Amino acid sequence: MTAPPNTPERLDDAELIEQSRHRPESFAALYDRHFGHIYRYVAARVGPQVADDLASETFLTAFRKRHSFDPDRGAVRGWMYGIATNLLADHRRSEMRRLEALARVPADEPGEDEHSDRVAARVTAAGTRRRLVAELGRLPDGERDVLLLVAYGDLSYDEIAQALDIPLGTVASRLNRVRKKLRVALDDVVTESGGSDG
Repeated sequence: MTAPPNTPERLDDAELIEQSRHRPESFAALYDRHFGHIYRYVAARVGPQVADDLASETFLTAFRKRHSFDPDRGAVRGWMYGIATNLLADHRRSEMRRLEALARVPADEPGEDEHSDRVAARVTAAGTRRRLVAELGRLPDGERDVLLLVAYGDLSYDEIAQALDIPLGTVASRLNRVRKKLRVALDDVVTESGGSDG
């Protein structure tokens, strides 16, 4: 049995926003559809301890601002990721502390019976992780946001442009710069560890 045409299950996101302006309870369908994705993105950025609060705050903010949503500017999904990213900006200092702590985590001490190749691989991996985390910490906020919306949010360039309220070309150029910077960091780690196998 199919649901009637105006029930939340049958409406797309923009129609739900419109309907929620007159029937606020229909906004719950947006929460059900998108909370898991927003939660995972936020948790990847700041950890699970505060992700529930920030993800919930994202939906509370979206609910409060639903009257200002403009479907001509893009999809609801990108709009919500933009709200989440703005809320994350308030938590950027703790994100930086988390990245810095991750960079300081020492590699596991090798056991006596481990082969020297395994020891070298662990040291290289630890150095690579520390270097990449340090590079992430040095990225300008806008570049880091674009990278993490791709990596953690799995957003398209169009959705990122909408979420950050920047032109599509800016998304592409920021992501290109980030890739170059991370590639250089990886090349430096390979050089410092004695070259590559290729």
